[in-house]
Amino acid sequence: MKSTNKDSNAREKKTILKQPLEMSLCVLLIAIVGVTFIQVLFRYIFHLSLAWSEELARFFFLWLAALASAYGFKTKSHFALSFLVNKFGKRIQRLIGSIVSFVVFIFLLLFSWKAFEYTLSVKSQIAAGTRLSMSVPYSAAFVGSVLMLYYVIRNWWTDFRRPAEAE
Repeated sequence: MKSTNKDSNAREKKTILKQPLEMSLCVLLIAIVGVTFIQVLFRYIFHLSLAWSEELARFFFLWLAALASAYGFKTKSHFALSFLVNKFGKRIQRLIGSIVSFVVFIFLLLFSWKAFEYTLSVKSQIAAGTRLSMSVPYSAAFVGSVLMLYYVIRNWWTDFRRPAEAE
């Protein structure tokens, strides 16, 4: 019985390690809650204000938003106007899906390029509270957009390879 429990724990650890995006989102959410709790504790219990806590929570939130957007692309859970597309046949639906994927791909390509340029342009600026380079929080936009690009391509490729159902 113990070996079954041991095997189950090993499988759970492998599954967690196979989902780095989801794990990163969980860690960031816990970090935001922790930093905010510490900030409230120090401000209202100890009557001290921590200069870095609000800024760090804001930086964590930027990363959470960027990675959560990528997760939305991974799970195809972003808002879509499918009621309009569903009025067409399967072939036209696939064509519309490819066109939308292409437009999103071009937008994300431009966005990631500009996000990278901007991240490099602020690398010498230092945040007041945390003393981190401002390229750290701004790089969230670049990393998130690159992950979104990956998931747009992956989703398009899996949809493209799926055989068309009969109309």
